[in-house]
Formats: sequence, structure tokens, C-alpha cells
Amino acid sequence: MAFPADRPRRLRTSRAVRDLVAETTLRPRQLVLPLFVREAATEPVPIASMPGVVQHTRDSLRKAVADAARAGVGGVMLFAVPATKDAVGSAALDPEGVLTVAIRDVVAEAGDALVVMSDVCLDEFTDHGHCGVLDERGEVDNDATLEQYAQMAVVHAEAGVAMVGPSGMMDGQVGAVRSALDTAGHTDTSILAYSAKYASALYGPFREAVGSSLVGDRRTYQQDPANAREALREALLDVGEGADAVMVKPASGYLDLVPLLRAHVTVPVAAYCVSGEYSMVEAAAANGWIDRDRAVLELLTGIRRAGADIVLTYWATEFAPRLG
Repeated sequence: MAFPADRPRRLRTSRAVRDLVAETTLRPRQLVLPLFVREAATEPVPIASMPGVVQHTRDSLRKAVADAARAGVGGVMLFAVPATKDAVGSAALDPEGVLTVAIRDVVAEAGDALVVMSDVCLDEFTDHGHCGVLDERGEVDNDATLEQYAQMAVVHAEAGVAMVGPSGMMDGQVGAVRSALDTAGHTDTSILAYSAKYASALYGPFREAVGSSLVGDRRTYQQDPANAREALREALLDVGEGADAVMVKPASGYLDLVPLLRAHVTVPVAAYCVSGEYSMVEAAAANGWIDRDRAVLELLTGIRRAGADIVLTYWATEFAPRLG
């Protein structure tokens, strides 16, 4: 009988061989840990739909950041749960507000050990739960919202954040934020643009995590899951407006967009493994249906293999020590 002349299995015969020829690396420094801080919390509050994730107190947030730094995680992305909300998200602009105070705490805790990032959006701060201010028709007013984002980014920069993440999918948000930062003298504060953020069902657990008040949906400003070319258009616009990195969100259902953006931009490309992706793995593992650790590493490696330079994931601190 004829035997195959080429035997690819020879490069799979042991872990040492597999590691030697691995085409994709997954390293702690490539991971960013999203964290939630709750105003006036006296103890961490578990998030029911995200087992193992909590809304932090100021003290537990500092500890979580210190743990992430020791694990070698590359950065943290901060989100806030304010005590009060209003129609225009006033608390988002408060220099003594929950998110601004958290930035100062985390910067003091972490130093240069990791990159401190902050979410620049109004959804956590508005009583209607939308990512911007509403006009008289009850629709999100794009340009009025840009003014809020610009002020919010400056407040964060003054608190010491290294990178801001305008995430509301408003047209021109990167340009507005860049202009405001530069005018205020924060030319070194970088921007991670949520360029391809889709109107996804996978954000459900996140809504619980930030205590969202959303009524309706965000389909008039977040992207349609059916569209890919639009993501490239958004990314190119963001880079032209001054984005230092661009992001695809969610990750797993949109991995085709990561190499698309990677091929057309020279800035780093990030992908956000969102709350729903986290919760699906955790729920399946809790039921004994999948091997949790293997599933997590497979998912994160797949995001890197698609071409993401940065991966935002709630598993960052836990899995970083296993990556070497």
C-alpha cells in the first residue's frame, strides 16, 4: 500500500514540539482586564450573570489591579456604577465622580506596571441607559453627545488615565476626544477607538454589571451584525481622526473583521471578548458540558490567531500566569 510522503503529524508528537512550532502566541501582556467599580460600595457585589466577576469597592479595585499587575496583565479597562443618574449623565463629568476617583486610585496603585484605560461613554450614567444625550424626539443626539465625551475624556486624562476608550459609536467621537485632549494639553493620552462595536445580544450580562437603565435598543448607533465593510469604514475614519488603536467588539462572532482591519490599518487592533462570551463558557463549564480551562485558552488563542494585538477578557488575571 502507498503511504503518505508528507506527515504533518510529526510536528504534533509532543508538547515540546507543538510549542516549538506554534504559529500563534498568547502572552499576559496582550491581555486587558475589564473592571467594574461601584460608587459607595462597602464590599464587592457579585454579578449573578458573570460568575466570578464583581462590582468592586475602591479597596477591592486596587487589590484587583495589583493582582493583575503581578500576573503580568497588560492593562485594565475601568467601568463605573454610579449611585445617581440623570438624563445627560452629569456624574460622568464630575472630577470627584466614581470613575474619576477610581482612575486616580488605580494609577496610584499600578504606576507603570500596566496601562490604565477608561471607558468614555454615558450609558452607565444616564437614567435612560443610552450612550448619549437625547433630543426632543427621544433619539440620541450625536453632536451634543460628542461634547460630553470630549469633556469626560479630559476629566479622565487629568486624573491620570493613559488611554481613553470612546465606546458609544457616535460619528466623530474620536476626533472630538482627540481635539479636546490636545487642547487641554494631554497630547500623550492615547485613544482606543471602539471602531467596530456591534448591536449584539452578547452584552446582556454587562448590562447587569453596570446596572444599565436601558429602555429599547442601540441599533441606531451600534453596527448591524450583517455588515463587515462598514466596520472597515468606521476603523479608517477613526484612524484618520487620531485613534491610536482600534477595536472589534464582540470578538468570537466577528473574528472575520479582525484580519480585515489588521490588513488595512497600521495601528494595533484589539478585540473584546465580551460578557456574554464569558458567561456562556462559564455556564457550560458549570454544567459539566465543556472543559473550562481548555475552552478559555482555545477562545483567547483564536482571537489572537485572527490577528488581534490586544485581547480584552474577564479571564485575564486568572489565565495570565498559565501563559508564560
